[in-house]
Amino acid sequence: MVVKLGIIGYKNHAKRLISILDNKKGCSLEFIYHPTKKIKDVRGTNEISELLSCDGILISSPNDTHFSYLKKLEKFSGYIFCEKPPVVLRSELNKLKKFKTKRKRKIYFNFNFRFKKINSLFEDVVNDKRLGKIININIILAHGLSFKKEYVKSWRSKSNRHSVLDTVTVHFIDMLNLHFGKPKKIHYYPKLVNKTGTAYDTVNLNMIYDNGVDVQILNSYASPLVSEISILTDNSWITFRKNEFIIYHPRDTFDKKGFFKDPPIYKKFKINKDEDYLKSLNRSLDDFIFHTKNNMPFDLKLFNTSLEVSKIIIDLKSKQILSC
Repeated sequence: MVVKLGIIGYKNHAKRLISILDNKKGCSLEFIYHPTKKIKDVRGTNEISELLSCDGILISSPNDTHFSYLKKLEKFSGYIFCEKPPVVLRSELNKLKKFKTKRKRKIYFNFNFRFKKINSLFEDVVNDKRLGKIININIILAHGLSFKKEYVKSWRSKSNRHSVLDTVTVHFIDMLNLHFGKPKKIHYYPKLVNKTGTAYDTVNLNMIYDNGVDVQILNSYASPLVSEISILTDNSWITFRKNEFIIYHPRDTFDKKGFFKDPPIYKKFKINKDEDYLKSLNRSLDDFIFHTKNNMPFDLKLFNTSLEVSKIIIDLKSKQILSC
């Protein structure tokens, strides 16, 4: 069986998904939908009803349109792949919670960081008792998107439609919550560094989990490219930067005078971040296609976890500084 798919969206991330699907066996992208644009592709359509003949539909449109498309596809009996975040308004979140269980189990929210190599390595760190108890996690992921000419005209630059919190930080919150549960305290500090738009282009997030782990996340669209993760435990130091994942261990490493010195390298991995990102998208799409092909409902926990992350984002944006 070849799975027939349709996609809502044609630029940016949707374009990336289209490219992957066009090279993937076992599926056929039948329609590329936009409500008004004439898409230069024989599969282009302005009629959303055409997508209803597909086995699965991907929603890769601006964040604030996700719920409206989920509503428009209410009578669609197939599977839906929806980009994160699921919704951007509390009223939409409440309505999403009321979807029937059968429908919830046919909706897949694309938190593809769950499929990244860094997530599996992070899980190894959490589970390897030899490495010690995690004390602190520091994450910096930033680049200069807001300085590109096309940014000012895009939906990502509009404060009523987007924040870097919605697109980037949401992935890390989801990944950390999968391992540690819901954070008990969150402080959120948004900034508008580059004045080319009205949407916050920089976010600083501080979180504390029940197990005592402190997390700092800095994401920005207004800086040079930076991608670093640092994990400090009571017996190790783990870093991920410039495509290298390094574990320094153990703590009790001394010089000849008995003073602490830098721990030796315990393990070292090479990870190409760009390749890993594309592989995570492929794995996420493969998971969706597999469930669609076999008419296999998704675990309801995935739907509920996605909504919990969406709730955190909505709460943060409404209060700016939040203590849970």
